[in-house]
Amino acid sequence: MNMVPLGEFMPSKIPSVNPAKFPDETFELWSIPAFDAGKPEVLLGSNIGLSKKCIEPGDVLLSRIVPHIRRSCVVSPRGSNRQIASGEWITFRGDAFDPNYLRQILVSDPFNTEFMQTVAGVGGSLLRARPEGVKQIKIPLPPLEEQKRIAGILDQADALRRLRTRALDKLNTLGQAIFHEMFVANSDPSWPTVTVEEVTENARTGPFGSQLLVSEFVDEGIPVLGIDNAVSNQFRWAKERYITPEKYEALKRFTVLPNDVLITIMGTCGRCAVVPDDIPISINTKHLCCLTLDSQKILPYFLQATFLHHPNVLRQLGVEAKGAVMPGMNMGIIKALKISASTVNNSVRVH
Repeated sequence: MNMVPLGEFMPSKIPSVNPAKFPDETFELWSIPAFDAGKPEVLLGSNIGLSKKCIEPGDVLLSRIVPHIRRSCVVSPRGSNRQIASGEWITFRGDAFDPNYLRQILVSDPFNTEFMQTVAGVGGSLLRARPEGVKQIKIPLPPLEEQKRIAGILDQADALRRLRTRALDKLNTLGQAIFHEMFVANSDPSWPTVTVEEVTENARTGPFGSQLLVSEFVDEGIPVLGIDNAVSNQFRWAKERYITPEKYEALKRFTVLPNDVLITIMGTCGRCAVVPDDIPISINTKHLCCLTLDSQKILPYFLQATFLHHPNVLRQLGVEAKGAVMPGMNMGIIKALKISASTVNNSVRVH
């Protein structure tokens, strides 16, 4: 396979334009926020700050800002407006590559591993990939027809993944609708209430401070669960963190059990997941509140649904919209949440 450095496709000079000098002209702006929104912005020059670089249809753009978020796109055919892009994009241009093939390469795992080695900055949104470093990265470049064939297959796979995601989103919406119909629309104001603490056998967060240091993590051993395991509102294995069996003996009071409910209380607060039955011996970090429930009073998936979707609970948490990030969270707030007692009793029957 022919390996080609990306520098061969990075123009040495790209013309720029200051849209402010053309206040009444309409531009098509390819910015990072526009990429996240799914389409370029169409703006008057008077509404665009600073100079932008001129781009052409078929150019491939790669975001150099926060590079672990894989942003790459192909500039679409031009309409009646000039196409411009912010300086946060690295531009690739040429006839030797198929644009869709190159875009697939730029969002792939092998490329991203090398791409991250070109990064400079102190962290977070200040991280930037260095174009000079990107120029040195070599990519496989088969004949053009083969590139098109590969890109077509990968684009089809992307389309199937998007369809699957939309289908899952609809299923989640259906579950929320059923929950609302059963436990919100048909609720009775006279029902008594209980707190989460009253249906919980044990509530705890993980070890604080010197109880567990990052330096004590090892390559294998007892898993340590964090925000990433619950942030999608489903339990998922994510970043690997382990402690030794000896360290676990000192921290075993933080053991996570099957059917425990995990709630994120730091970082992205208010995400909630149920621990699966096949969980190995594990502990949780201080970023999670772990609830072991009284199974005679409430079931874990019902508490999860109540926490995420019940409007009365969301109001207690200071959230107006379902799915919004909680403004703040701690174990005391969680334990004090009030749930309808009749609803709690129904949770055993329904599930």
